[in-house]
Amino acid sequence: MKRRWPFLLWLPPLVMCARLPGQEASSGIDLRATVTGEAVYSHQLTESPRDGSPAAAGFRAMLYPTWKIDKHWTISGAIDVNSRPYFEEDFSTQGYGVTTRILQANIGYSRVWKGASVVVRAGQLTSGFGSFPLRYDDAENPLLNVPMEYGYSAGATTAGLAGGQVDASRGKWDGRVQFTTSSPANPRSVFENGQYANFTVGAGYTIRQGLRVGISAYRGPYLDREDPNFRRGESSPRDLPATAVGTDVEWATGHWNVYGEWQWFEMNYHAIRTFREKAGYAEARRVLHPRWYVAARAGYDHGSLQSGGETYEASVGYRPNTYQLIKVGYALQRERDQGDYYRMFGIQVVTMLHPLSLAWH
Repeated sequence: MKRRWPFLLWLPPLVMCARLPGQEASSGIDLRATVTGEAVYSHQLTESPRDGSPAAAGFRAMLYPTWKIDKHWTISGAIDVNSRPYFEEDFSTQGYGVTTRILQANIGYSRVWKGASVVVRAGQLTSGFGSFPLRYDDAENPLLNVPMEYGYSAGATTAGLAGGQVDASRGKWDGRVQFTTSSPANPRSVFENGQYANFTVGAGYTIRQGLRVGISAYRGPYLDREDPNFRRGESSPRDLPATAVGTDVEWATGHWNVYGEWQWFEMNYHAIRTFREKAGYAEARRVLHPRWYVAARAGYDHGSLQSGGETYEASVGYRPNTYQLIKVGYALQRERDQGDYYRMFGIQVVTMLHPLSLAWH
């Protein structure tokens, strides 16, 4: 299938996968959702500070509301609601509960010409750095976990950032420029202190059908005074920028889908040594049958001031019907410094819903 990467590249997932009924409808309201039930087994859940049972169950719901005002204007969102623990990173934290994150809530204006397009958006946005956020939904991610560099305290993020963005495409080229009020290395709500301007740029080129390569980078202050890494005697957060560069590739051919990313981060300090981090992953999915697939991912995250490590994941997916996906997976994580290994076995049942769709001319 030919993958379209022009201006739709950084529109919300609902715009890409939740089209309003009737392609000629000029306006309408639409709501789609992905709901996941999960059961996991890992001895990491029994260790301090969680000190719980090795078995846990959780849920996650991704909600995608959109209001198409007319052929140029759209208001759209993406809301992530999940229990804790749900992600593997939650296994080493205390407490239980439900977390809600607004990943996107923005208004956008788009214009499309023959072979070219432009989209301007403002509000809560997905970070323009990296490519995995396009596959963050459990229905799109063939494995159970996310790459290490997209964790809560890593240099890249799947969380939303407040700001504005311009996307443009022409022919085989696409590009984006994003301004945000906080860094992808430390996403902050607009209601929190420590807001500093950050800039992200990215570009991509589709070499041929199914094969695209891209680059992205960001720079701007990332620390805030409440951060535990902000030490006494440290310079003002305004004088401590973070810099990141990354490359990504996607290749789809026949029954294969292959993804890969490599990223480099530098977080400046004055009171202590500057932190540098390198991370990357390679991922492949093979469709065995219209209902079955197998997938694997190998990744690493190595930092100069923290241990980091490597992860290896594999999963088998089965689609009992059009609206459901069952994933059974295994993950192995190695702590770089301590040499400890953490294993996880899990099952996810993913259901795609479309509870609301209204369109009018």
